[in-house]
Amino acid sequence: MPHPLRILSIEDDPKDAKLIQDLLETEGIVCEITRVDNQAALLASLQQGGMDLILADYSLPSFDGISALKFAMKACPDVPFIFVSGTLGEEVAIEALKIGATDYVLKTGLSRLVPSVLRALREATQRAERKQAEDALRQSEAYLAEAQRLSHTGSWAWTPATGEIRYWSEECYRLLGFDPCAGLPRFEAFFQRAHPEDQPRIAEQLERAKREGAEFQLNYRIVRPGSEIRDIHVVGHPVLSPSGDLVEFVGTVIDVTERKQAEEERERLRQVQADLAHLSRVTTMGELTASLAHEIRQPISAALTNAKTCLRWLGCDDPDVPEAREAASRLVKDVTRAADIISSISLLFKKGGLQRELVDVNELVREMVILLRSEANRYSLSIRTELAGELPKVMADRVQLQQVFMNLMLNGIDAMKGTTGGGELIIKSEACDGHLLISISDTGVGFPPEQADQIFNAFYTTKDNGTGMGLPISRSIIESYGGRLWATRNSGRGATFHFTLPATLVAHA
Repeated sequence: MPHPLRILSIEDDPKDAKLIQDLLETEGIVCEITRVDNQAALLASLQQGGMDLILADYSLPSFDGISALKFAMKACPDVPFIFVSGTLGEEVAIEALKIGATDYVLKTGLSRLVPSVLRALREATQRAERKQAEDALRQSEAYLAEAQRLSHTGSWAWTPATGEIRYWSEECYRLLGFDPCAGLPRFEAFFQRAHPEDQPRIAEQLERAKREGAEFQLNYRIVRPGSEIRDIHVVGHPVLSPSGDLVEFVGTVIDVTERKQAEEERERLRQVQADLAHLSRVTTMGELTASLAHEIRQPISAALTNAKTCLRWLGCDDPDVPEAREAASRLVKDVTRAADIISSISLLFKKGGLQRELVDVNELVREMVILLRSEANRYSLSIRTELAGELPKVMADRVQLQQVFMNLMLNGIDAMKGTTGGGELIIKSEACDGHLLISISDTGVGFPPEQADQIFNAFYTTKDNGTGMGLPISRSIIESYGGRLWATRNSGRGATFHFTLPATLVAHA
């Protein structure tokens, strides 16, 4: 033992107490005995606690052993209580055992004391261990019940051969709308709780799982009392016998109503964003109509001239085929250029899912410069590029990046309209600390310091006919790739918009 056996002796004769101590120690049981012989001393010792065993005489001067037993059972019911008495009738002994005494030993037969003590201590240890295990189990079950409540997850067991639901956790009752006081529901009652439109599909999947003895997953709706509809996700795992026969299914049931609603809301917001982005592209294209018409008219006019030249050379009495071939070659180039411009425009109107591909950002900048040069020329503005060589390509949706460039470049052009001495739009690209850094600078009116973040708020605009969506949509696109978009004031005139794309999205061609 880790410490001497602590014994409370309820005994009026000190000699008997000493005799018992000597007997126990002779058998190797080291003990410390505290003797009491009246009710007040007994109650004080019981209140102090700390004893491992109580040995009590039945007959005491001021009170009897049964009274002492009742006090002990109330104060420390787990401590073994053994009567050691000179006289103890059969009826009294039976009453004592019913009340809670562990055993009784007559003083005329003290040879039974040591085995009785050892058995009592062993049983007390076993009771303590059992109680500790039961407490741990109850605590574990409480933790599990709380975890299931917080996660809206229930657990269950079902025997398909008989249709018996063998186990439902507390959360199963709550999720599926059943009263736990009514006991386990029948499978038919549970099945009827499913939404009528989902019942055929549930029955089909369960029959297949039973037939194949395989794991299954179900998503369906339940109609709770009061007509509340909830979305449920069920996972079932088969338990097989040693011979491979299906014994039962165990699994979980999860309320996914809020999760499904959140997913639907995210999808709705994604669609709204896509619609706004598409609207932004269409609105932007309205501003470009006049300049693009001029941009397209130029190669078409050249193509018409070259076509007439080709016909003229071929229509001569002595056709000049080399000259006609040269004119036709120029015609092909002019038409190809016009087609490329039209393709670029139609891409900006495109609406659909993202198509990620390797995009050469420098090439994209050059395309946008061609597309917007006429708009800049209308206001005597120049566009200049400073593009770093051998930049890695970016895995992104080409149309989205076109939209970002168009929004930022048009913002720069708009900011420089009406400025004296014209203005210049500068587009730079460079590799910086594992990122691609793009900067679009203008020499326009700039913005006050307090507007540096405000200009990215939805519907905020300084333009008379602006929608206030170009910059927030552009920031949303860049951030969807893990990049960053921000604006700074130039030391002189104008502002610069910067955006990055992280190295993790970058790959060499």
